[in-house]
Amino acid sequence: MSEPVHVRELSTDDLDAAWELGRFAFGSDPQPPAHATVTPAGMTRYGAFDDSGRLVGKAVDLHHDQWWSGRAVPAADVAGVAVAPEARGRGVGRALLTALLRGARERQAAVSALYPTIAAPYRACGWEAGGVLRTVDLATAALPRHRPSPDLAVRAGTTADLPAVAGLYERVARHRNGMLTRRGELFDFFAADRGLPGDGLTLVEDDGHLVGYATWQRGRGYGADSVLTVDEALAVTAEAARELVGVLGSWASVAPTLRLCPLDGDAVSPHLPLESARDHERDLWMHRPVDVARAVSARGWPAHARGVVDFGLTDALADWNTGTWRLTVADGAAELTRVGGEVDLRLDVRGFALLYAGAARARSVAQAGLLHHGPGVDPAALDLLGAGGPAQLLDYF
Repeated sequence: MSEPVHVRELSTDDLDAAWELGRFAFGSDPQPPAHATVTPAGMTRYGAFDDSGRLVGKAVDLHHDQWWSGRAVPAADVAGVAVAPEARGRGVGRALLTALLRGARERQAAVSALYPTIAAPYRACGWEAGGVLRTVDLATAALPRHRPSPDLAVRAGTTADLPAVAGLYERVARHRNGMLTRRGELFDFFAADRGLPGDGLTLVEDDGHLVGYATWQRGRGYGADSVLTVDEALAVTAEAARELVGVLGSWASVAPTLRLCPLDGDAVSPHLPLESARDHERDLWMHRPVDVARAVSARGWPAHARGVVDFGLTDALADWNTGTWRLTVADGAAELTRVGGEVDLRLDVRGFALLYAGAARARSVAQAGLLHHGPGVDPAALDLLGAGGPAQLLDYF
């Protein structure tokens, strides 16, 4: 391309070309689904056009919110990034992501996550690996069985139960870090006129109150290769988790393999034979701040965390983040304020992402070359930025 690309929001007239571009990139069906022919509220589609007006790249900003220690933080989660083969390696992706970050900041987003097909281009734009969404296979017969509890009721759920299911998900997710709130216009759009999420919904209730659920897909056949796919299994008590696992184990005679995404540290995982789990799929996810000051002030912080640290930050794509900052954490809240003068700790935005998401400690970030400090300076002072613990995702987008 002889001229730089022009990036703008896609209009309805651009959506057929955007689908075609994505179809070639991801091997999608030629016929687009209904949601690809409109731009619903809660989503911004960006396109990069060459000097002839041809669409050569696209990216989507999903207006999610993420839970961070009890507070919902506005996010610009990225999906559908594709560049035409003839335009690759020419800065199209960088131009798209720069525009997406600016637009996201204008609408008050604070953080961003994405699932990369390849990490290097996103690292060059400030995202860094935060964790892995892991799907594992278990031998269904290995799940522990027990006598059903007389104090709990187990039943099949219906669409009328979905609000209670959403409420239980929120009870599990809201005090963690990084998990989607599953609220907002975008989720409302995809949930409209939708039935059960999968083939079945199993509920566990205590005195009429939902305390656990599993959504699952039966799959095909009943031979040695039959798989029961559990899209989600969550509980808020150990007794409910035990009951759910017992129901899932009852499929052993017709579905020898159970496939699910375990959530670290939840109520269900201690009842699963994870020592014998085999990885079926691993999806790396990456994180970065959209606006560092907003990312710090919008989230919740552990009540016991307290301290002050000054550091410099460099962000090549989002220059509003570049500068010298003072982080102050106290009483379950934090803020970043700009300060002057020299500092001993200098952080790359990818290092900020690692610390904020709890994916690494400051000394490891320094060893990776994403945090620089003078001789005799202890970089561990910046562990304060990761005081909230590791982030997790349970949704793929």
